[in-house]
Amino acid sequence: MNGWDHWCEIGPLGDMLVRGAQLAPERNAIVFPTQKRTYSQLLAGARKVARGLIALGVKPGEKVGMLMINGPEFVEGLFGITLMGCIAVPLNARHKSKELRFIIENAELVSILTTYEESEYQNFTQLLCDALPSLAASANPVALDLPEAPRLKSAVLLLGKNRPGFLDRATLDALAATKSDDDVEALRLRVRVRDTALIIYTSGTTANPKGCMLSHEATVRGPTDRARRRFATGGANVHWGGGPLFHIGSLAPFIGTIGVVGTHLTDTYFDAGRALALMYEHKATTAWPWFAAIMQALLDHPTFDAAKLGTLKTLLLIGPEALMHRVLAALPQTELLQACGMTETAGIFAITGPEETIKQRATTQGHPSPGIEVRIRDLEGNGEAPRGKVGELMVRGYCVMDGYYHDPKKTAEALDEDGWLYTGDLYSREADGCLIFNGRLKDMLKVGGENVAAIEVEAFLCQHPAVKWAEVVGLPDPRLDEVPAAFVELRAGEQLEAEALIEFCKGKIASYKVPRQVHFLKAEDWPMSATKVDKRALRTRLAELQPR
Repeated sequence: MNGWDHWCEIGPLGDMLVRGAQLAPERNAIVFPTQKRTYSQLLAGARKVARGLIALGVKPGEKVGMLMINGPEFVEGLFGITLMGCIAVPLNARHKSKELRFIIENAELVSILTTYEESEYQNFTQLLCDALPSLAASANPVALDLPEAPRLKSAVLLLGKNRPGFLDRATLDALAATKSDDDVEALRLRVRVRDTALIIYTSGTTANPKGCMLSHEATVRGPTDRARRRFATGGANVHWGGGPLFHIGSLAPFIGTIGVVGTHLTDTYFDAGRALALMYEHKATTAWPWFAAIMQALLDHPTFDAAKLGTLKTLLLIGPEALMHRVLAALPQTELLQACGMTETAGIFAITGPEETIKQRATTQGHPSPGIEVRIRDLEGNGEAPRGKVGELMVRGYCVMDGYYHDPKKTAEALDEDGWLYTGDLYSREADGCLIFNGRLKDMLKVGGENVAAIEVEAFLCQHPAVKWAEVVGLPDPRLDEVPAAFVELRAGEQLEAEALIEFCKGKIASYKVPRQVHFLKAEDWPMSATKVDKRALRTRLAELQPR
């Protein structure tokens, strides 16, 4: 980059779809194994959703929830909401009724879009009725009056019918017919790039979820820039994503793909065989497996064939060094990228560059994206941490959220008066400027006065050939305050004793970093919170395992 080949070419989220439908109306915008939508089809569906919401009395600036898995209905709902200047609130399909009820009230949702199919793994309509007990008995689904959620006026099925309290799709379409596309267009043209496009709630493992307010600029600018500059192939981008679109980690690259008029490949659920077949058929040019377990499943699947992924130019992955080297060996023709991001920064804020070495790609998260500033705060309060020292990462730039909705206290804790976001993530910066993730600030153990980053111990444990995954938490200790304890998943067919793994560590990492206990888990036993292992639950489980 010479300094003058970057410029901002961005607009509101809904405009990205309108632009795509003008430039390539018959190109596939999104493809599932059994369904697809061209740009023109997706825009038509989104306009119909928008017309239906207008007919229901939804006004620009109001919040509309979305509770559904990946599918055409999700993307039509997302763009329908944003085309008319409303704020989309994607709801995590893993949320339970208590969390949903909090978000519905906290976000002041006026409508919720969802789906119902008997084959769905999650009955969203029942979940909403559990969260809002008076919903099922509501006599008028177009004018709800719920004591649990007084602002909520409608719950709409974009797929399915015959659910008490819910407006079915046929009725929504009939309402949409009473409005015109000109009504939508008049609202679309009023949307500003600094208006809020999304409110995405972060996981609430220790308290209620927090709603990150993300502007249209934050939502669109970074993903589109990466798709155009880091993932460009000279033709149309064909991106495969393995995660749920309600999560920023998967939603951001989807938005980037739309921003460059590419094609997004995904599925209603992850199955390694289906995913590989989709990538083979549509000649994926870039991929984002979302997290390490998905990448491992792809590599281990009997149909994995690197030759059939010859069009795959870039693969973005975040995981332990051992997995990175395995991917590099399996896909030598593909550029492996690492990155760092979070919901509060609308996804990625730093990524490896084309000049990075193989070692850097396997062990670092790259440099800040153009236009984004980062600092590393010294944990002892001595200003900015020197190169090589671990501290708390701070981020500033167009990607940063505007705050937590209806939570000024937590907003003040996270954002200072100069616009710096305190991420709560531990990073160090190498002499060459590359960032290295060292875990969460709350995952920093204090062992006899020594700081121990859990991620450092986890990465070392994963170097054992029998270990597939490891998570480290603190075990209370009367002498040292706390000591490391590890939960470990072994690779299929492997056997390993706890003492043998502890011995593997001795003499290779500092003695105070060696786990004092190792507990083995199966893949299905990990407690999950959205996309991550729930370490709070692991600490509870560890306490239960201690002798009394």
